[in-house]
Amino acid sequence: MLQLIKSCMLTAVFVSFAFVLHAQNLLKGTIKDSHGNPIDNATVFVDGTKLAISTNSEGQFSIQIPDGKTKITVRAVGFLTAKKDLAATEYQNGFEIVLDSDNRNLEEVVVSGTLKQVSKLDSPIPVEVFTAKFFQANPAPTIFESLQNINGVRPQINCSVCNTGDIHINGLEGPYTMVMIDGLPIVSGLSTVYGLNGIPQALIERVEIVKGPASTLYGSEAVGGLINIITKSPNNAPRLNVEAFGTSWQEYNLDLGGKFEVGSAQSLVGANYFNYANPIDNNGDNFTDVTLQNRLSVFNKWNFDRKDNKLFTLAGRYVYEDRWGGEMNWARKYRGGNDVYGESIYTKRWELMGAYDLPTTENLTFTFSVNGHNQNSVYGETKYLADQKIAFGQLTWRKELGNHDLLTGLAYRSTYYNDNTPATINSSKTHLPGFFVQDEITLHPQHKLLLGARYDYNSVHGSIVSPRVNYKWNSLDKTQVLRVGIGNGYRVANVFTEDHAALTGSRDVTFEEDLKPETSWNGNVNYIKKFYMDGGSVFAIDASAFYTYFDNKIIPDYESDVNKIIYSNLDGHAVSKGLSLNLDWAHTSGLKAMIGATVMDVYSVENDVKEWQMLTEKVMGTWTIGYTVKPLGVNIDYTGNLIGPMRLPVLGENDTRPDKSKAWSIQNIQLTKKFHNGLEIFGGVKNFLNWTPTKGGIEIISRAHDPFERIDDPNLLPFDPSYVYGPNQGARGFLGLRYNLM
Repeated sequence: MLQLIKSCMLTAVFVSFAFVLHAQNLLKGTIKDSHGNPIDNATVFVDGTKLAISTNSEGQFSIQIPDGKTKITVRAVGFLTAKKDLAATEYQNGFEIVLDSDNRNLEEVVVSGTLKQVSKLDSPIPVEVFTAKFFQANPAPTIFESLQNINGVRPQINCSVCNTGDIHINGLEGPYTMVMIDGLPIVSGLSTVYGLNGIPQALIERVEIVKGPASTLYGSEAVGGLINIITKSPNNAPRLNVEAFGTSWQEYNLDLGGKFEVGSAQSLVGANYFNYANPIDNNGDNFTDVTLQNRLSVFNKWNFDRKDNKLFTLAGRYVYEDRWGGEMNWARKYRGGNDVYGESIYTKRWELMGAYDLPTTENLTFTFSVNGHNQNSVYGETKYLADQKIAFGQLTWRKELGNHDLLTGLAYRSTYYNDNTPATINSSKTHLPGFFVQDEITLHPQHKLLLGARYDYNSVHGSIVSPRVNYKWNSLDKTQVLRVGIGNGYRVANVFTEDHAALTGSRDVTFEEDLKPETSWNGNVNYIKKFYMDGGSVFAIDASAFYTYFDNKIIPDYESDVNKIIYSNLDGHAVSKGLSLNLDWAHTSGLKAMIGATVMDVYSVENDVKEWQMLTEKVMGTWTIGYTVKPLGVNIDYTGNLIGPMRLPVLGENDTRPDKSKAWSIQNIQLTKKFHNGLEIFGGVKNFLNWTPTKGGIEIISRAHDPFERIDDPNLLPFDPSYVYGPNQGARGFLGLRYNLM
């Protein structure tokens, strides 16, 4: 027995000694502001490496420092960057760094505008950045819903039955926006409607949004702008993070994330599960108000250490979703039949993406993404079976020559698509090789000029050229920034994969001609001004003006024949123009506010007749107002949006429903309690005004009592669920928890 005790003691001493040796390079610290408040989400970089980590809600961090590295850099939005030389004692005892407020600099690092990491201030392209903390003010199970409080960006529900939708940017529909993960395209074609679901939000570092054409760098689908979802690096992600919440509608969402190491490789893994299985019919039309959903998504990202800090990262994602909406008595046995109406969609999607710096003295990087999307769906008795596979590869070369920062690239994308509609009697394959060049010229420390052009050859539509010019000026004290840009974009449309209305309801789809690619020219002006007030508060103005002119625009015609949806290229032109204003204010007392508004006019002109675009508002507003009760450690967040009237797809003269919606607003309130051990409890009420499109007794789904149109009455409207312009879900309470183990 004594020998056993001695052996255990020796083992304990050995383990402790090994732990001490290992911990010699473990650096711990706390980051605070000048008032002694902890700064969460500050980033600590190890100089000379790519190692970085973010502080938790208490401003704390811990990171392994390689031998020989004795300097760190600390950055946080709204503060001066700090550098520190490390003493040996600080490895063991930890230390504290105080950051001074600096509202002159825009320190956020962005990549979406120019394909390189630069501060938001230095980017010639206006890029809006939204951190994970912004989305936590109104937690949602999908990034699709999370975008509802961003000015100029609106999630649009396109179907009252299955609730699929897309993202509108400055009035332009979802197919005009490219969605990416870590700078690589993931959403196009089929996944335009479904691809924003199932991205584990616990793994999102930030979301970058570019409003305006980005086709010069990113090609087709980037006409209206792009949304780039940046995931956390395994280096700065927490070891474990959990977020779970449920609502009074019996919606349940779970996000799990964590990281681990295998040799010199670091891995980030996450999963999202969402379930809603409680049919509700508050508006009394015998149809589900919200689709029932069962969704699982798994994400895994790897970073591999290489010599000279060369980049090598791989990531993959798999999504499975089963959703249905329809008559309240629908069951799986009715799928695809004409006994009980239901829309049932099975989605399987996989993605693989990566980036690799070539082992050369030149800055050569190869990036790639491949994805497959399979959809098995029925809309009543109409079946839609589709399969899509996309492969994308790009080789870029960056070179600095004097005041020129050159970027060139070779790109290739292959798209395979097949479905059971008349549009693809045989499967279609599209090849899209391309070449782009960009020159960012520093004319003066205050002046930058960006020149770029892209050439693509579409195997179906031929050559396409997309140029752009951007100019940036900033004041000496960096409190003012002016950006001006003009660019060209193009888009090749695929109706059945992008427009859900072509499949749902009883209308026939008609093509008057072979659809040509849409082309556009866009101009935009962006101005930012920051003010410093007594007491350390900050006030910022971000104003933009935009104008986009379209040729060959494809606008579905719902009105010429109530039994058809007619697709053709516009014989004329279309315009999207407007003004956008964001106000951002933060006070040292703990009060902060972000308020925005956009006024726009989106219309088409054909045969000298101007027509307001369907389902597009002329004005919208958003706000996120937060206050921290510091003695209690409680955050109060009040978020919301206000959407102005929009033109609605009425079904001819017999349709008594309004052809224009009234203004509407979704408003939310949330309380969050933070604890010292990394635990947060949050809860509140979503849509506490209880707004839905059916307020006032409006019938959203026409002929809901006879979806298969068995009643022979020519005076009845056709069955159609496309008369929808906002979420059909009323007030609901929610409660959740969030835990981060650094």
